[in-house]
Amino acid sequence: MMKKNVGLGIFVLAGLLTLASPSSLQEFPWPQFKGFDVPFVPTPTEVVDEMLRLADVKAGDVLYDLGCGDGRIVIAAAKRFGIRAVGIDIDPVRISESNDNAAIAGVAGKVRFIQQNLFEADFGDATVVTMYLLTSVNRRLRPKLLAELKPGTRLVSHSFDMGDWRPDETSVVTTSFDDQRAVYYWVVPANLTGRWEWDLADGPRDRHYTLQTTQQFQVVTASGTTGDWPLNVNDIELAGDVIKFRADAEADGKMVSFLYEGKVQGHTIAGTVKPADNPKAPAVKWKAARDPKTAEPLDKDI
Repeated sequence: MMKKNVGLGIFVLAGLLTLASPSSLQEFPWPQFKGFDVPFVPTPTEVVDEMLRLADVKAGDVLYDLGCGDGRIVIAAAKRFGIRAVGIDIDPVRISESNDNAAIAGVAGKVRFIQQNLFEADFGDATVVTMYLLTSVNRRLRPKLLAELKPGTRLVSHSFDMGDWRPDETSVVTTSFDDQRAVYYWVVPANLTGRWEWDLADGPRDRHYTLQTTQQFQVVTASGTTGDWPLNVNDIELAGDVIKFRADAEADGKMVSFLYEGKVQGHTIAGTVKPADNPKAPAVKWKAARDPKTAEPLDKDI
């Protein structure tokens, strides 16, 4: 049973599109209607185009539109890219309209529309998620998005951001209504929080490394040790499930720097490392393991 004031519903209000043009990028000023949190304001075609472009939608993607309204984003994605696309909305009127529109567009077999509360929906198989909700609703959804979506999933939101989760990219679109709309883009980051350890061969012996990381969404900071020496970690880049960083440590009275790159899979990172001062040197494999008890959720409200 759907819960009022929690479901993300959509409703029609005559003339709302012009009045609601969110050029100021602020919350809609109207109270909730019929227990729904979000009004139905159709996304202009120019914004749909930019959302799909910014998300780099391509063959093989699985797109979910959260609060799908009349289905236009889902239909456009399926028609242009031939991908599987799913729309979720709590309003049965919008779901019926979406199915009718998909049939007219000739993509009924490629799309699916689900009447459901977004907070109860399963969209963990998405590679792309699109939204036109409200910042307050995005913020409430944020823990679910970060916990359930795979690292590397692309998120795009029309007009409304994610609070203190800063976008990786922002685009501004001028519509046929001669107003400007922001489109925000994020890549879901892997969770790197906690204590990591690994060993690397150093001549005839192995050298033990530890790394303690903290993370604010896609921004990671870290410090570590190697033996009795501090390990200075800089130039950290996290893109989805791929991590790169530079580690500097003292060895035999001199500073030695290494460039690390790896893929995060749960509580392991596997990749390669090579000397920073010799880019032609062969890369050496490395694998780090995290103590699962030290990991923390990326969204502290989870």
